[in-house]
Amino acid sequence: MEMILFILLYSFIAIVLVQFLYYIAVFGQFTFAKKQNVTPKKVPVSVIVCAKNEAENIKKFFPLLIHQNYSDFEIVLIDDASSDETLDLFEAFEKQYSNIKLVKVENNEAFWGNKKFALTLGIKAATKDYLVFIDADCYPNSNEWLQQITAQFTMKKTIVLGYGAYDKIKGSFLNKIIRYETLLTAVQYFSWAKIGKPYMGVGRNLAYKKSVFFDNRGFMDHMKVRSGDDDLFINQAANKENTAQIHSSESFTYSSPKTTYKDWFNQKRRHITTAKLYKSFDKFQLTLYFMSQVLFFVLAAVLLAYQFQWIIVLGIVVFRYTFAWISLGYGAGKLKEKDVMYWFPIIELVLIFTQINIVIINIFSKPVHWK
Repeated sequence: MEMILFILLYSFIAIVLVQFLYYIAVFGQFTFAKKQNVTPKKVPVSVIVCAKNEAENIKKFFPLLIHQNYSDFEIVLIDDASSDETLDLFEAFEKQYSNIKLVKVENNEAFWGNKKFALTLGIKAATKDYLVFIDADCYPNSNEWLQQITAQFTMKKTIVLGYGAYDKIKGSFLNKIIRYETLLTAVQYFSWAKIGKPYMGVGRNLAYKKSVFFDNRGFMDHMKVRSGDDDLFINQAANKENTAQIHSSESFTYSSPKTTYKDWFNQKRRHITTAKLYKSFDKFQLTLYFMSQVLFFVLAAVLLAYQFQWIIVLGIVVFRYTFAWISLGYGAGKLKEKDVMYWFPIIELVLIFTQINIVIINIFSKPVHWK
């Protein structure tokens, strides 16, 4: 038995070293990076907004889009066969503003419920060279949002990854879980992009040159997959040379998070289905990180339960939490999510158990997507 425990101890040390590499060597590329310098550019931009039954959000957030401090932009409003007053609002905006372009999408049997079909029609209708995407239930954090995003475009950098945050809800622990998960995801995709291995972005805050879309055949390679208009496309199109990022607070977008665990759980079920279609390296690095998290807790629990070299084990646990807390803490500071880090140890455990649950349930049933 002692031999087995020694093997588990050495395995535990190896797992913590893997975690150290992730949190310090990989995530540190973003979390410890210097503040970005933003030099405004004036590139022609089409803001793409795809909406399905989002009338109430559109009433609240459209003024924040139309009043962006930017000289050359249009807004492409895509109504994806809404049954509420979304289309009426869009038609009114089109009459009121000269830089509004309306795309009406009717139900199509071959592409029913497929957001990618609606987005494709909107992208084809766009008249500007650069596309900036935001969801209909999101709003920019400032009127400098477009300036911040487009400042990252160069002759080579034709994809820009942004941060799509969630509103804070006072007194809600679920809200902290959601925002921590969003923070961790952003730290991951920003860090790998800095290393030269971009693998995803979020459609709530994403930009790329129109030619990038057509050069990669748009969403054709994964049109039958309901999710992934953002992460699957970026996984396919992004590389070391063409991808930039922006994480200034003025460039953030915000949206309202789910308010029940069930709704958030179902949302995560949809999001996780696309990861299996990522490139091999991306699947490997994400799986290795997740497994290192799980094994850290399992091995620590077993070794402490047997009180085997417990002082050493406890010291390693403290070491691991210290470097993880420092790295993510710096990232949380950049992304204005510092308050979630006070709950880091508890939230991390909840999130791991939730992810395991999602993987198991998705094996036996398919999640519901965009309707």
